[in-house]
Amino acid sequence: MDSMKEILNHLIEHKTLNREQANSILVNLANGEYNESQMASFITVFMMRNITVEELEGFRDAMLDLCVKRDLSEYDGMDLCGTGGDGKDTFNISTLSSFVVAASGQRVVKHGNNGVSSVCGSSNLMQYLGYQFSNDEGKLRAELDRAGICFLHAPLFHPAMKNIAPIRQALGVKTFFNMLGPMVNPTFPKKQMVGVFSLELARLYGYLYQKTDKKFAIVHSLDGYDEISLTGAFKSISNKGEEFFEPSDLSLNMHAPESLFGGDSISEAATIFMNVLSGKGTVAQNNAVIANAGFALYCTSQQSLKESVELAKESLVSGKALKTFNQLIKSPNTTVSIS
Repeated sequence: MDSMKEILNHLIEHKTLNREQANSILVNLANGEYNESQMASFITVFMMRNITVEELEGFRDAMLDLCVKRDLSEYDGMDLCGTGGDGKDTFNISTLSSFVVAASGQRVVKHGNNGVSSVCGSSNLMQYLGYQFSNDEGKLRAELDRAGICFLHAPLFHPAMKNIAPIRQALGVKTFFNMLGPMVNPTFPKKQMVGVFSLELARLYGYLYQKTDKKFAIVHSLDGYDEISLTGAFKSISNKGEEFFEPSDLSLNMHAPESLFGGDSISEAATIFMNVLSGKGTVAQNNAVIANAGFALYCTSQQSLKESVELAKESLVSGKALKTFNQLIKSPNTTVSIS
């Protein structure tokens, strides 16, 4: 299948792609081999039907082959991110959790991007708060040395995606690129917690991650969140197996969905973010962050779940996570204020 017409006819007939076909098509997408209408049509197919493991694997392999790679392996960094696309408009839980995890002593290499289907993605937030995006390895190493965390803005590491980005933005809905985002961290971290927007995607991720040497946790809240929301039970697929958890298993209370709302603008999202870090967050906001950070620590270390949640709580409540944020954004002992 060389032409997009052949590819689309193949897919319209409810046929699927094998791993090699998916790989080569994504390379061609990145190289601008197809026009915008063809690319939009191709992306749309995967919004109408489920993606297969082979297709996801082929797309992932191509993205990793094409990316700007950075070797930060000696830092034993961890990534915490969600696929997005759950339509829940929550505040930036995984970004906050990343600072809590880093403040707990586990270095973090956070992969993120601008929001496509949400108001404020992690990149929108970090840029608003004054973080300077870079793919310079020296700068990233300096940040990990200084603050224990660095932020990897996806477009700087996946320049091949520049042809696709405007189409994703124009469509404004979740696509299979949401599914790929957490899988294509350009530092290839050996530890990762991923939130996904459906149980089916959790199974696909579980299958792919079990074929790697990562310490991982894939989480999905059963009421649809791509993170641990504490609005009900959640499922985890990790090196420890498949398990269901209730908020009470983390010694945390259940909270109402509206308590997780992330605001209507980037400035509102930033205010919530800084309030949580500064000890002014609501109980529900604090607990959601503690739950995700604690579970990430639990799944990638030897600590018990109770110990991990307590460590995360202490890192947030004590102000360590705020200090970590300030060390990353500026130099130590400076602060960011939101007017």
